[in-house]
Parts: sequence; C-alpha cells; structure tokens
Amino acid sequence: MTGHATPPELPPGLLEEYLAGMRPVLAALAGLAERLAAARTDLAALEALRRETHKIHGSAGSFGFMEVSRLAAGMEATVKDWISWPGDPEVDRGSLTRWFVARLAEMLGLEVPRPAAAAPRPRVGPPPRPSQATPRPTQQPLRNPPPPVPPPKQPPAPPATPTRTPPPPPPRALAGGPKVAPAPPPPAPAKPKAEPPARSPAKADLPWILAPDAAHAEPPAPVERPPPAPPKPAPAPSPPPAVAPSAPAGDVPEIVFVEDDAALAELLAYGLSTRGYRFVAYRNGREALKELLALDVRGTHPLLLLDVDLPALDGYSILDALQRARPGTYRVVFTTVHGTEEEQLRGLEAGALDYLVKPISLRVALEKIKRWVGR
Repeated sequence: MTGHATPPELPPGLLEEYLAGMRPVLAALAGLAERLAAARTDLAALEALRRETHKIHGSAGSFGFMEVSRLAAGMEATVKDWISWPGDPEVDRGSLTRWFVARLAEMLGLEVPRPAAAAPRPRVGPPPRPSQATPRPTQQPLRNPPPPVPPPKQPPAPPATPTRTPPPPPPRALAGGPKVAPAPPPPAPAKPKAEPPARSPAKADLPWILAPDAAHAEPPAPVERPPPAPPKPAPAPSPPPAVAPSAPAGDVPEIVFVEDDAALAELLAYGLSTRGYRFVAYRNGREALKELLALDVRGTHPLLLLDVDLPALDGYSILDALQRARPGTYRVVFTTVHGTEEEQLRGLEAGALDYLVKPISLRVALEKIKRWVGR
C-alpha cells in the first residue's frame, strides 16, 4: 500500500517517471542520514537535507502523494530548527532521518535504499613528503672474489682425566640450629607375638558397644523437650474498604493527541517514543471524544494535543464537551494549519493552553511538550 491516488489529469508515464526520479533522491537522503549519524553538526548535510525535503514537500502532492508532501513539510520545518540550533542534543538526527527515508520509501512503494559509500574528501594542504628512509644500494657481485680464508686450527684438547666424586660428608649441625641425627639403622624383623586370649570387646575398643558392666544398667532417661508453641492465630481479615484505592498512575497516558494527518501523526509518535512518553493517538474526532470521556486519569491531567480540523467532530466541539462533562481534566493544546492571529486568539479564549501551527517542527513540539508535561 503506497498511500496515494493517481490524479486523473496526469499523462501516461509521468507517474512512473516521477518514481524513477525519486530513487536517487532516496539514496541521497540515506547518505545524508549516515553523515548526520556520524556528525550531528554537519551543516552541509543539514542544508542538503533541507533542500531535498523542500523539493519533496512541493512536488509530491502534484503526483497524488499528499501524505508524502505533509511528511516532508514536517521534516523540513524540523531540519530548519536543526540548522538554527546545530549543537542541540535533544534529538538523534541520524536516527530520525533514517526513519524519514524509510517512511518515504514505504509511502512511494519503493525499496529502502542503502547509503552509498562516502567519497574520499580531497586533501587540503601540501602534498605528502617522501619517506625519509633512503633505499639501500644493491650490492654488486665482485668480479674476482678473493679465495676464502680457512679458519685457524685450534690446538687439540688434552684427554680428559676421570675424576672420582668423593662421598658426601656426614651432615653437620649448623651453628645455633637443630642437631641432625645420623640415620638410624634398619629395624630388625619383629618376632611374631603370641595372640592374646579372646576377650569381650570393651568400650575403648568399640565405642558403639557398651561395656559389660553397663549392659545391665538402666537406659538414660529421655530428655524432655518443651512442646512446640502453638501457631499464632491469623488475624481476622479486615473488612474491605467502601471505596477501592486508586491504582498508580503508571498506566495513564501522559499525552493524548488527536490528528487525522497520518504523516504528521507518525512523525509526532516517533518523537514521543524516542523521549519515552506514554501516549495514545486517535484519528477521528467522535471516537476520540468517546474515549476521552471514559478514560480513568486517576487524578492526573494528561496533555491533549487536539487538531482543530477533524473529521466527524472538530476540535472546538470536543473541547466544549470536555469542559462540560470533565472540567479541568485535560490540558488542551490546539494544532491547526490556520496560523492567523484571530484563529490563535479564538483557541486561547476557548480555554486552550497553547497553539501549534502546522507544519509543526518536531524539535519545537518536543521542547514545548517537555515544558507542558514537566519532564
């Protein structure tokens, strides 16, 4: 599914030509993503990325790719902020650009390109100096080599005289040390002893057999052990409270956004996921109102990013219904393409916390969300 409808006014073959031209563009974007992953402050890569997203924003809609055009518009606004704040570490620019390229390829029905190998940068400066090591001259063979000189003769060695090794002297005691006694002579063979008459085993011989005098003794009295203490009776269960305590708010979403633009919704969801926010998203105004009225917020006040132009039910109607049914439960921020001063004042007077104008820069949106949510 490419998410587009071919306009009927396009001549035959023009759409195929556009898609064929987008393949090298996607490959170039993939290369820019790798450059930003290696160096997030690469201004040349950022400028090239801004130009490419601007072109896609302006051309994709003409070929029926409206979601591609809106996604490129949001990415273009984000890259403009990156250029204005090149050292901002809040967003992983390489990862976001990779995701952008993958989503473009999916929407256009093309394969995700592999980044091309970076070309070696030209060398700036004087040429490298040659190696200081001088080559060794090649040794030429001599024409008339001198005859080899025989080694000098060594006088014959005298015959070796066999020497006797004297027996080792008896060990002597060291001064101030223990005396060393000579080795005792080997013991004489022991004579066989007559076997003693058989006798009854004694206690000293077999400790597990009682002595004869103790055979008729009374067995020792068993040691009386105190009976084990009876187990303590379990406390009677307390009656359940009338109202069950509320569960922790770890499962309550911190952010709820209602956005019918699929491209912008995906871009915003990607940014919220990278920051670790808990969020839910809706595409239809009527469905969103139903869920918002039934959501158990458990004492919290989730942030509600509410699009003004929604199908089935617009954002102003949703805010009015929430203020009547659940006043003060949600903190509402409007998002819309209408950025006029009158439209913004209308949203603020209706009770909204703030106003975001589309196309929304992801960096600006995440920075404002961090202030609104408190983390």
